Amino acid sequence: MVAMTDLTERGLESLIVRHLTGEDGLAATPLAQRIAEGPVTYGGSGYYLGAPADYDPATALDVAQLVTFLRTTQGAKLARLGIADPADPANTHRRDLLARLSRELTARGVVDVLRRGLEHRSEHLDLWFATPTPGNEEAAQLHRMNRLSVTRQLHFGQESQRPSIDLCVFVNGLPFATIELKNTFTGQDYRHAIEQYKRDRDPRELLFQPGRCAVHIALDELQAHTCTVLRGGGSKFLPFNRGHGDGAGNPPVGHGLRTSYVWEGILAPASLANILENFAHQVKKKAPRGDGLEVIWPRYHQLDAVRRLLEDVKTHGAGRRYLIQHSAGSGKSRTIAWLVTQLVGARGPGGGIAFNSVVVVTDRRLLDGQLGATVQATAQMRHLVARAESAQQLRQHLRDGRKIIVTTVQKFPHIHEAIDDLKDRTFAIVIDEAHSGQGGRASTAVNAALGGSVVNRAPVAVPTNDDTGGVDDPEDSVNDELERRIRDRKLLESASYFAFTATPKNRTLELFGTVDPADGSVARRPFHAYSMKQAILEGFILDVLQNVTPIDSYYTLGSRIPDDPEFDAKRARRRLHRYVEGHPDALRAKAEIVADHFLRNVAHRIGTKARAMIVCDGIANAIAWWRAISEALVENSSQWRAIIAFSGEHDVDGVPQTETSLNGFPSNDIAEKVCTDPYRILVCADKFQTGYDEPLMHTMYVDKMLSGVKAVQTLSRLNRACPDKHDTFVLDFRNPLQAIEDAFQPFYRATLLAAETDPNKLHDLKAELDAAGVYDQAMVDHFAKVFVSAAPREELEPLLSPAVEAYTNDLDSEQQIKFKGGVRTFCRTYDFLAAVLPWGHVAWESLSIFLSLLVHQLPAPLDEDLAKGILESVTLDAYRLEKRNTTRLLLVDDDGLIDPIPIGSAGGGKPEAEMDKLSNIIKAFNAEFGADLPEGAGPRLLQRLQDNVAPRVATDQRYVNAAANTPHNARSEHDAALGRAMETFLQEDITVYKMYVENQVFKSFVDNFVYRLNTEPPLISATV
Repeated sequence: MVAMTDLTERGLESLIVRHLTGEDGLAATPLAQRIAEGPVTYGGSGYYLGAPADYDPATALDVAQLVTFLRTTQGAKLARLGIADPADPANTHRRDLLARLSRELTARGVVDVLRRGLEHRSEHLDLWFATPTPGNEEAAQLHRMNRLSVTRQLHFGQESQRPSIDLCVFVNGLPFATIELKNTFTGQDYRHAIEQYKRDRDPRELLFQPGRCAVHIALDELQAHTCTVLRGGGSKFLPFNRGHGDGAGNPPVGHGLRTSYVWEGILAPASLANILENFAHQVKKKAPRGDGLEVIWPRYHQLDAVRRLLEDVKTHGAGRRYLIQHSAGSGKSRTIAWLVTQLVGARGPGGGIAFNSVVVVTDRRLLDGQLGATVQATAQMRHLVARAESAQQLRQHLRDGRKIIVTTVQKFPHIHEAIDDLKDRTFAIVIDEAHSGQGGRASTAVNAALGGSVVNRAPVAVPTNDDTGGVDDPEDSVNDELERRIRDRKLLESASYFAFTATPKNRTLELFGTVDPADGSVARRPFHAYSMKQAILEGFILDVLQNVTPIDSYYTLGSRIPDDPEFDAKRARRRLHRYVEGHPDALRAKAEIVADHFLRNVAHRIGTKARAMIVCDGIANAIAWWRAISEALVENSSQWRAIIAFSGEHDVDGVPQTETSLNGFPSNDIAEKVCTDPYRILVCADKFQTGYDEPLMHTMYVDKMLSGVKAVQTLSRLNRACPDKHDTFVLDFRNPLQAIEDAFQPFYRATLLAAETDPNKLHDLKAELDAAGVYDQAMVDHFAKVFVSAAPREELEPLLSPAVEAYTNDLDSEQQIKFKGGVRTFCRTYDFLAAVLPWGHVAWESLSIFLSLLVHQLPAPLDEDLAKGILESVTLDAYRLEKRNTTRLLLVDDDGLIDPIPIGSAGGGKPEAEMDKLSNIIKAFNAEFGADLPEGAGPRLLQRLQDNVAPRVATDQRYVNAAANTPHNARSEHDAALGRAMETFLQEDITVYKMYVENQVFKSFVDNFVYRLNTEPPLISATV
């Protein structure tokens, strides 16, 4: 009879166990019996085969493996504890030891017990021997004595009919991982395994209690999912897949199963040891019945990224650059923490320590504490971590050789002196949110500080002709100093840079991206990517584009002055648009919509814990919004309240106000207060738009123009997942849908740089600046020489005066705008190119010194404001908001390709003014934004129609009867009822009534407006 391939779940079990142990484990005998029959050695991949009979349900330990490990490694200690024969189950001391270990596992968790061992009576027992450092043969011998074992069909529980779990991995007899297997060939998959864990694995059972096992794995031949804390139906399983096509799942493999990486890679002895020693750690979290243990287990992309980075360091040593593009919500802080703590001991090509110090740089002040805390929590040796709150602390920590230093990029520019004793050291610089802080002068200061010099340090003294005394030519000294400054700008050869961001810009890619010789179609790509697409499909974050509702605003303006002056039409249009959107009537209308939408559609979500954010256009707009939404909530008799967030101090009605004075509590409490009732809505101006991580944030109301990375970062505040959060919602008053879609598209999958910046364009820009006649080369060279020669300030500023005079007197306003813009472009671009180009250019460095100081001396170009006074000349006559359909924005499933940094020419000059009469400007504005709003249909009238007139019509008996019985007559009966209701204006506002009776356009608008109120859904749909 021909043998058939076993395609059952049992066959998958056999495949895994055979790979790990060399046996299928179907009839595993107790370890004592196997030892009696002969030596027991490691199996196929370094595992011993465990036997179900060796498992003790009372302690949840594989006692046979445990006592064998202790006897072979610490036999003398056992003897001193009175356990002469560890295999004797009747030995009282043995029972005490097992009971003590079981209690410690419950209290501390398996990861901590394995790492730190067990104190029992007079002895310390090691329960895991860590991976040795190279050359430590004694430690290597002990490490080889660790016993990894896997038991098939492990029966747990103490009743007579005990259920079993498919596989259990033990580390020296302590359970470390359980695995439930399913097989798609028999109609089940990993989801059935998850349900089995939730339904049939009682979390009160000792084996499944929090911390007793590091991880539980639901596995089929296609996908793997993990959970660290079983909570019955509330157990949260996360994908542990490699990803396929920048999406979910696993790629097909040439030989083997798609999930074979789990048993062939993750569970391999060296890999498991690495996870135990460097990744898995335990935290205490609040549980319904006291504090509970929770194991932090890495997700696959986190493990993969850190391991690949460390492997590259081992191969190449210091001096490399890495860009890690990990989506928001991907656990980036933990990935950074795991990387940082392992970079401390990372080895280079020769086997020596690769880095003397690791500096963690974050540009997010709000998360500076969080990132530092994450590193602290991950590091097993807390004393390794130092926080640099000031420039002095940073310098001192570097000099002291502190292993891990956490600081912010804002602190680097304050380092002004050389650190001469660090030149022979190597550094790892880990940059969080690299898109915002890696370039320009801050980056230069980072490099210079770590390299032993700072760009802004005191220049060298250059001897004069009278005191050379055999010293080299002064011009050589000047050139040497300029060359030194060029070197200071470059990324250090003695440092490796690890830059993390979800949204890399072209500068970020060019500075830190990887060149792929196999793909000549792009210049640079991320070293490692975990895409937004994969994070969404795996359920780690929510798709913030799934429910986007634009709100179109229609309004008409009128003139408040009798004459008809002229204004610059282009400028006037921009100011009028901002004036309307920030008008008290407009804000009141928006606030009422937001309050109604939040109370109807948001407050009950996420188990009645949902929060919302209002994104505003500037501080003044935010304060007005905060007042308006606060009033609207009160008018709706809501118990919920709003919080405002902005930076600094702002004048409100002549009184300086801050967050603290308006909110009534300290600024530092805002993030915590948002999650505490009665506060439910956060009104913000810039602050909290980036770097803010609150899973309860469900809905965003946008009243600000957004584009590019800023749009992605802002809307991504909603994407954090949490229990009971199934969707998000964006209500946008300002941005076209296409603009939001265009902003997200480059970052949906990996972001690639199409080409590198062409340095020759900087030559072209320099030529344009030279041709303006503001300076000449001799002036530039002389200024650079004096500057690097430790000249006092009073000697420098007069050297700039001729250039300032030429700029002021010889250039007209348009030329001034063009020149000053070109100066800024040159300085910004040169700062960047100087860091990435392998060569330096002394002429560029000299010009950069000159222009970077000159730009501050140049007066603002004369630019007559031809739109001044336009806002005082107009009134808002009518304002209406109209909801469009809720849309799910779908992104193209492709990598994002972005262009290099544009250098362009020296500015675009001043745009030509387009003068027009006020009446024409108003007419054109109303034609564009007024839609069908007739004269007189102002916001107060619309509110009265909605609140008073429409309800009367809706309850008019003749209309109600027609709507119910003769639908074809409903509209005519509605209009008739409206005519009767409008008679109320005879007493309240005769002007409105006359317009309704006499002005057919106005009447038609009111009829349609009220009819829509009574027959269509509310302005904001009651269902998201």
